[in-house]
Amino acid sequence: MALNIIWIAFFVIAFLVALFKLIFLGDTEIFKLLADGLFDSAKSSVIDVAFPLAGTMVFFLGLMNIAEKAGAIQKLAKWMNPFLSRLFPEVPQNHPAMGQMVMNFSANMLGLDNAATPFGLKAMESLQSLNPDKEKATNAQIMFLVLHTSGLTIIPLTIISYRLAAGSQDAASIFIPCVLATIGTTLASIVMVGLYQKLKWDRVLISWLAGLVILMGSVLFAVNSLTPLQKELFSKIAGSSILIGIVVAIILGGAYKKVSVFDAFIEGAKNGFDVIIKIIPYLVAMLVAIRVFRDSGAMIYVLNGITFLIQLTGINTEFVGALPVAIMKPLSGSGARGMMLDIFQTQGPDSFVGKLASIFQGSADTTFYIIALYFGSVGIKKVRYAVWAGLFADLIGVVIAIFIGYSFFH
Repeated sequence: MALNIIWIAFFVIAFLVALFKLIFLGDTEIFKLLADGLFDSAKSSVIDVAFPLAGTMVFFLGLMNIAEKAGAIQKLAKWMNPFLSRLFPEVPQNHPAMGQMVMNFSANMLGLDNAATPFGLKAMESLQSLNPDKEKATNAQIMFLVLHTSGLTIIPLTIISYRLAAGSQDAASIFIPCVLATIGTTLASIVMVGLYQKLKWDRVLISWLAGLVILMGSVLFAVNSLTPLQKELFSKIAGSSILIGIVVAIILGGAYKKVSVFDAFIEGAKNGFDVIIKIIPYLVAMLVAIRVFRDSGAMIYVLNGITFLIQLTGINTEFVGALPVAIMKPLSGSGARGMMLDIFQTQGPDSFVGKLASIFQGSADTTFYIIALYFGSVGIKKVRYAVWAGLFADLIGVVIAIFIGYSFFH
């Protein structure tokens, strides 16, 4: 219901803003711009989003099938079970979904979005197998989605790469702030959704959360002791090398367990296209609505309104220049990335606004895209409180990112 209302609102608000521009501002090109954007985004949703995703889906679902047949995912689920069983009490112990969610979170933490998506879709499919009402999201599915949208990252590889490409002389300076922002967002998301779902806050769950904080703190301390050049080198090679290591380990592990790895890969890979076919309608619906909303200029009015309200409080508004990235991120990852790159060009990647835009880009994920993608892949229509929970996680990420940005760079 919530997603339905939001989808309608995107189009209605865009139309009203465009009508206002035509009548009062004399913008005779606005409706042509919206129409062109509508067709362009419908095409790009399939060609630029769904089709490129298909290759990644095929490969990693094939790889996951090898891991399942070799027993690796089951072992991973068993190891993480004390923690995950408390976050996902609806999921039976040692269920495959546990290991698949861990693999999804691990890929996200390494900043490898393309690798994370197939694992996440497979996890959502496994969670759906436990769902008694196939059109209504379960608590476990919502918890998983909100944790995914919190965007926990320990190696913001992609953002550092964009900063280097933009000519930054201090590309890795946002490494620690990005990690701190995502840790804060993820922990806040667990607490928020956990309280709503009335999870059991026992010693085991609290100990695991404290352990994760200590582990992340140790990694941050170690990385912070490196020179700027060493940090850049670490950021460049760590995530990709670990990913390749995992791929090789799964293949060799399958062979060791006497799994016919090639046949297992082909068997799992065949499911990739089936998933893509299922999600294309959801992707087109959401991405077209977001594009129309953005092209109408409604996003600019929202930003100006927020800026005005902030100025009334007397708070330092230097961060406002980076807000377009934060506002766009829940709607469109590519749109937020485009705004970040525009800030790099106009104000410089090493400016305060440029660094804060980088932190915004890394402190949360694309909530509406993820809801459309993950729930659409399994036919969920009633998303319950997933939208507001995901958006609240995004808001927490923005607040934390602003605080960290001023702490580190102002």
